[in-house]
Order: sequence, then C-alpha cells, then structure tokens
Amino acid sequence: MSTDPISLQEIMSFLPHRYPFLLIDRIVEVEQGKRILAIKNVSFNEPHFQGHFPDHPVMPGVLILEAMAQAGALLAGYTDPDSVRGQLVYFMAIDKARFRKPVLPGHQLNIEMTLLKRRREVWRFGGKAMVDGEVACEAEVMAMTRKREESHE
Repeated sequence: MSTDPISLQEIMSFLPHRYPFLLIDRIVEVEQGKRILAIKNVSFNEPHFQGHFPDHPVMPGVLILEAMAQAGALLAGYTDPDSVRGQLVYFMAIDKARFRKPVLPGHQLNIEMTLLKRRREVWRFGGKAMVDGEVACEAEVMAMTRKREESHE
C-alpha cells in the first residue's frame, strides 16, 4: 500500500485528460489491485459553474461520476501498469449511481474507488465521492482499456 501522496505530474502520466477535464488533483493512497483514495478540489473558477447554475453553482453529477471513473482508471494503472500505461480507458457503464449531497465550489471531493472485478481489459469498480465525511455520490463504473491507435476504429 502506498501512502505517499502522488503528484499531479504522475497522475498525468497515466491519464490523457488535461484541463478542463482532468478531474483528479491528487492521489492520497493506493492499494494495488484493491482501492484508491483520490482528491478533487472543487473551485469556483471551473468553467461549468458559469452555467450550472449561475446563481447557485453546483458541480454537475456527470462530472462527479467522471472524477470517480478517472480515479478507477488510475487504480487500473497502478494495479497493472505494464498493460494500462499508454492505453486509453473508456467508460462502458455506470450502475447504481446515487447522488446524496450537492458538491459546491470550495468543497474537497474525496473519492474512494475499489476494484470489484477484472476480466482482461474490462474493469469494474465501485466507489463513492465524499464531502466532509458525507457521501455525495456513489456508483459502480465499468471501463475497458484500448490501445490509442485502436481507439479511432
């Protein structure tokens, strides 16, 4: 288990996402093949808050799910770096998604994802995104890895 915080540069070596769509700021803990704890700092400066909603900014649920999926992709990368690094990780499914609490500018989203199952390049994760110790969102996500050059077929 790694408990040393993992930097943004290391995160960017696994994920192809960049601003404004890179939604993981830091990895706090990784248990290879088991779980990951990641952080997303929610800032009013993020572009989606201009329209969602101008008088009451709330982080869109789909972006919370995307942050959870990115954390899952990072867990896959740390679990099997030789087969995941340099690949794209595609969303395949979202199941059992529930939104429990709004996520607002200034919040810190603590994302915990657990590896539920893996069959070759298909991964299933379960997890939750929490704010101040309360569940904001919970879901299961499924993803598939593909070589970058195969992704345009």
